[in-house]
Amino acid sequence: MNPFSSGTRLRDMIRAIRACKTAAEERAVVRKECAAIRAAINENDQDYRHRNLAKLMFIHMLGYPTHFGQMECLKLIASPGFPEKRIGYLGLMLLLDERQEVLMLVTNSVKQDLNHTNQYIVGLALCALGNICSAEMARDLAPEVERLLQFRDPNIRKKAALCSIRIIKKVPDLAENFINPVAALLKEKHHGVLITGVQLCTDLCKVSPEALEYFRKVNCSNLFRVSLTDKQSINSCSAFGEGLKCTDGLVRTLRDLVNSPYAPEYDIAGITDPFLHIRLLKLLRVLGRGDADASDSMNDILAQVATKTESNKNAGNAILYECVETIMSIEDNGGLRVLAINILGRFLSNRDNNIRYVALNMLMRAITVDAQAVQRHRATILECVKDSDASIRKRALELVYLLVNESNVKPLTKELVDYLEVSDQDWFSPEKSWYIDQMLKVLTEAGNFVKDEVWHALVVVISNASDLHGYTVRALFRALQTTAEQESLVRVAVWCIGEYGDLLVSNAGMLNVEDPITVTESDAVDIVESAIKRHASDLTTKSMALIALLKLSSRFPSCSGRIKDIVVQHKGSLVLELQQRSLEFNSIIEKHQNIRSALVERMPVLDEATFGGRRASSLPNTVSTSSGTAVKLPNGVAKPSAAPLVDLLDLSDDVPAPSSSGGDFLQDLLGVNLPPATQSGTNQTPKAGTDVLLDLLSIGSTPAQDNNLSTPDILSSGQDNKPIIASLDLLAAPSLTHTTSSTASNMMDLLDGLGPAPPKPAENGPAYPSIVAFESSSLRLTFNFSKQPGNPQTTMISGSFTNLSSNLFTDFVFQAAVPKFLQLHLDPASGNSLPASGNGTITQSLKVTNSQHGKKPLVMRLRIAYKVDGKDVLEEGQINNFPRDL
Repeated sequence: MNPFSSGTRLRDMIRAIRACKTAAEERAVVRKECAAIRAAINENDQDYRHRNLAKLMFIHMLGYPTHFGQMECLKLIASPGFPEKRIGYLGLMLLLDERQEVLMLVTNSVKQDLNHTNQYIVGLALCALGNICSAEMARDLAPEVERLLQFRDPNIRKKAALCSIRIIKKVPDLAENFINPVAALLKEKHHGVLITGVQLCTDLCKVSPEALEYFRKVNCSNLFRVSLTDKQSINSCSAFGEGLKCTDGLVRTLRDLVNSPYAPEYDIAGITDPFLHIRLLKLLRVLGRGDADASDSMNDILAQVATKTESNKNAGNAILYECVETIMSIEDNGGLRVLAINILGRFLSNRDNNIRYVALNMLMRAITVDAQAVQRHRATILECVKDSDASIRKRALELVYLLVNESNVKPLTKELVDYLEVSDQDWFSPEKSWYIDQMLKVLTEAGNFVKDEVWHALVVVISNASDLHGYTVRALFRALQTTAEQESLVRVAVWCIGEYGDLLVSNAGMLNVEDPITVTESDAVDIVESAIKRHASDLTTKSMALIALLKLSSRFPSCSGRIKDIVVQHKGSLVLELQQRSLEFNSIIEKHQNIRSALVERMPVLDEATFGGRRASSLPNTVSTSSGTAVKLPNGVAKPSAAPLVDLLDLSDDVPAPSSSGGDFLQDLLGVNLPPATQSGTNQTPKAGTDVLLDLLSIGSTPAQDNNLSTPDILSSGQDNKPIIASLDLLAAPSLTHTTSSTASNMMDLLDGLGPAPPKPAENGPAYPSIVAFESSSLRLTFNFSKQPGNPQTTMISGSFTNLSSNLFTDFVFQAAVPKFLQLHLDPASGNSLPASGNGTITQSLKVTNSQHGKKPLVMRLRIAYKVDGKDVLEEGQINNFPRDL
């Protein structure tokens, strides 16, 4: 027989392929075999059609194209015999997928097989439909699958349930059709049918909120059809089935499973059917989330599973993990959550790395729910920091960071520092991309509070990571679009966009972890321009932004004219530094285009060792006092704060300005050094930082200070010694309140006709009226508001709860929800017991960040739960009377 004829057996072809010594020989064998199969297809050879399709499936698994055999699958499926249908359906699942148009031709054959008298053929059709069903096929064949959920054979019911899962995922609108059959499956005694029924019920609840409400309220023994759009029908069903809702039936099933005797057909490591355990726990989790009644009904069985399940085998650990997941997901129960966290604490002592890792992951989520319970396992968590597995060490460090609070910061810091001494040198920064990501998080969250040395060091690291320039500038661009309130973040972003703006636009150096981003040259210029126009940007930030624009004018020639217009806007600036830069950069853009590209070349790599040495040499060991003398400070003594006026403008300097060769390299790079204080005579002491401002504004010399004032608030105007006010807005000196008409006129002359601005509001922002946010016959909630200076989007709310009834409220819990454009942070309440008749209050602090500040007002829904004489009370409401300007 020809070894490559259509009559060749599958095993012979496999033997020939395995005998090939090279890939070329294998391709030759496959090519000849495919040619023989094509010839047989053209001749309509029915005797060997099933054998040819089997060989095509093997060739497909080797990675060779087999599309020419797709129609053979359909022909075999249409055959009357079971063997041919089995090969045809197997080929259908392997050689086709739901995107193939050929699949539409098989719908009628599948429908006929679903109604076949042979249950094995019905099983083949269900198996194929569950694997490759498209949305169109789901709509056409859903009635047949729904009918088969009540078939007499349990294997068919099981396959029909699995097929139903795919149907409702493809067409969620069909979920209503499967609710009553699923309720019947939940009472099955056959574990195979029951586990598929539980999974189908879980998916129904996920894709259909109406189905979720149905299973929460309706008695599963009532198998009449209910319209999901008729909530009155659902409520009536709930009343009819009171006492044994679907949740109660699932709890009973799980209890029977936990207490069942030894069953060899289902036993795994001494546990009866752990797979069914896990599926039931997942369904209970879905039903209990957000439903207090359902959560209460499953508390006892969850406690029983958590205490009776053995944890010395993997099957038991899997059940305990799902039990913990369910406890943490359902409505609040303090005792159960402590039990769940204790289970995770036991997991941390397990020898299996996987179990310890998932426990650390779960504890990171649990700390937001019950931080005190997690704190009890602090010692075990600290031991994980010293684990030999790097992934466990990293996750444990992240958890330790979340554990730090005011009460434990000292011992935790000591433990981490002790470990730092024995850890690998590169452990805390295993790679530069990780270091850059972490530093960007720090700058995004707290960029206004880090020292300059932090972002200086980050610039040096970025400069040295040449393969991460594109990734870094894209990450900074995204961060700056999200928040532009952190000064250090703005500086690093502006520097990177100026240096690597071309990489930002071209998406060069994309990493696998990145999502593509589309940025035009105009977008890059916009982000730098916004940094200059920010009211909160200081001199350093604006200077860096001007340098970045100069560099972008060479990298983006099409935007050169627009950049020139932005730069020119500052040629009349009152700040000499910005005025000089504007004039010089404008001259470069207009008149020196031949040398501009050389002037703005990308910065050379900054040497990290040199930077560290300059930082050490530039640290001051003396400070200037108000009398102009320098005092040497011992190591560890804090530097006294400068006068508020000087501190505000960041003009104080501990040491004389260094020369360009010995000063801070980044100041040399940016040219932001302010001029040193000048002396009018040899016998005069050097001027304080305030005089730098006076020199800059050409106001004159400073007068003697008033003994009653802690800062110099009145500035002398030349020889007349007439007091002038240097703009309350400009200098932010709160003590300047006594102005005169001559003061105002001098101010007008000084600022070229600009009169004094109105006084700034108080330090904590404008006062907002208190409101009664919620009031019922037994409870009143009052809100007081405050804002932090310079952060109008964030509102601090202090809530005060007062008990208006004559009964003591216990287990008091306050919950709040806000729309997506708001971010809400709740601090712990001052207590959980509220005395009767207004004899005491409970206070709780909230922080709300409004991303649509000025466009949308605050709005909040609240839920207050407490107990009166042991009975649960729940009050809900919505707050719409917030002040409009919050």
